[in-house]
Amino acid sequence: MNSLKHEIAFLFSGMGMPYEKVAMLVAVVCAVLFTVLLGNNFIEEAPVAVIDLDNSKYSHELIQEMDASPYIDINTVFHSAVNPKALFYRDRFAAVVYFPKDLEKNRYSDAAGQIGVFYDNTSIAQNADIMEALNTIVAEENNKLSAPETSRAERGITLRDRLLFNPQESAANNGEVQGFLFFFSSMFFTFATIGMIPRLRMTGQLARTMEEGTPFAILSRLVPYCACLMTALTVGMVILHYLNDMAFAGSVWLFFLTQCFYIPAVGVMSLLFGWNAANPGVAASRMILFIPMGFILGGATSPLMEQSLWVRYFAHFFPLTWEYEFTRDITLRGAGFWDIAPEFGGFLIYFACLIIVFCLVFYGTRQKELARQKEEHA
Repeated sequence: MNSLKHEIAFLFSGMGMPYEKVAMLVAVVCAVLFTVLLGNNFIEEAPVAVIDLDNSKYSHELIQEMDASPYIDINTVFHSAVNPKALFYRDRFAAVVYFPKDLEKNRYSDAAGQIGVFYDNTSIAQNADIMEALNTIVAEENNKLSAPETSRAERGITLRDRLLFNPQESAANNGEVQGFLFFFSSMFFTFATIGMIPRLRMTGQLARTMEEGTPFAILSRLVPYCACLMTALTVGMVILHYLNDMAFAGSVWLFFLTQCFYIPAVGVMSLLFGWNAANPGVAASRMILFIPMGFILGGATSPLMEQSLWVRYFAHFFPLTWEYEFTRDITLRGAGFWDIAPEFGGFLIYFACLIIVFCLVFYGTRQKELARQKEEHA
């Protein structure tokens, strides 16, 4: 009974992880927040681009029928040849429909009409609803041709599918394993760094840095941890590529460039979340606030197209979401620097905001400490 009393006293003392709060927080987050964020269990209004080289009345009617589907949103139509691969960068579209020249002419002749569809197969699960919707539209069009009042000269149309970036549909090599690699690596990197500020406060080093140093005196402490994570991710990607046949279609140097900003961004956010924790143990429990959410909302566990638009914007608060976007574009889709330039520029702004917030917190804490010391001397 004495052991039980001592352990209960320690649990509520604030010297370790506040499990009584963490347990309640996890239950509420799982039950309420994820119900809101992941409320859709199907893809609704998935963005689809159309390359319409026929530009005829019939092709326009098909576009209207596709756009009327609850699963498809046609918001971009090209009337000239476009590389369909480039349209998938930055997760802009889930599929690209290709209408060849003379589509309408072939429909009213003995030649069979064909429509091409390119699918982004980096997320295998997201294609099922779009495929079903397009197949339904094509079947309805062919039923019109078989009606008694329809001319016998009219022929049916067929869909020609092509899976891009992951034609073998390897979820393990090109999706799940990558997702777990970045998730667990980022999680343990956070465990190693999130308690830094409480540790420095307990040893008195934080007070000396506040008096004599700058915010970069603290940020420089992240360098060895960042080097360790960079090395670990490199080794992990090499193993996946050479031993597990993981696709790597882009530039290795561009991938390294994104990691040089992603890893410090996680480190800065880790310091911010652990800033006012009483001790490193309390700080460690706060990892759940920003690492798992990036894993859940970043496209590693479910298709992005199942999420509401506001959820996709909200997900960019978490650094792991950016990491998954860079990985899909560079390693699987083979994007170059200018292909991801808008996305990379947005991430640099995000990283700059983290640095600015960290500096504001540092100098704000310094001002409070100086004011407290003046009151004590007075």
